[in-house]
Amino acid sequence: MKSEIRYIELKTGYSHDGPAWIGLVSFSKSGRTIYFDGKAFQRIGSDRMRGNFYDIESGEEYWISGVKKDQTDRHQFGNGSIQIEERVVEDYLAVINQKSLDKSQFSICKVNEEIPMTRIHEMENTKYDEPETEIVQQKRFQKPTELSEVELDYFIESYRDSSINGPYLKGRKMYRILMNELLAEKEKRAIQGSFK
Repeated sequence: MKSEIRYIELKTGYSHDGPAWIGLVSFSKSGRTIYFDGKAFQRIGSDRMRGNFYDIESGEEYWISGVKKDQTDRHQFGNGSIQIEERVVEDYLAVINQKSLDKSQFSICKVNEEIPMTRIHEMENTKYDEPETEIVQQKRFQKPTELSEVELDYFIESYRDSSINGPYLKGRKMYRILMNELLAEKEKRAIQGSFK
């Protein structure tokens, strides 16, 4: 299994200051799935909102990229310490051509080295049937701006669950797009409400 050093940053729930790591990731045989810290990630593609990969189990979005020699892995407006996996410190220092880590920017950590291929395979191949409730039938095709707060919350949870447990990859991606549209509407309302 191919492994490389990568920069990993949690984007869901954060701007440019989410928890971040530099660690050793492993790739599936096809290269479509990345494993790190006991999690499995797949590329989001064109429906990207904040990150370029998502955690297959939680649906959270992450930014995963190669490490930069000039140490500008975080977004230029981002901040916060980056955790560096203990087993890659020497290799990372060679990449950035340094003798030691800047303790104000990095902290050394251990991560879960498990590669959860079996668990992810079982999860992805479990059939899931979404019950069609009355609210789903009546409101499913309305625009986010037409939904009440309660309906927004209902569909966000419904789509989040379907984006993780849906039977087909394309369907899970579609639910993630829908969920992100509703989350954007919810954020917009929260911002508007703070100005009142």
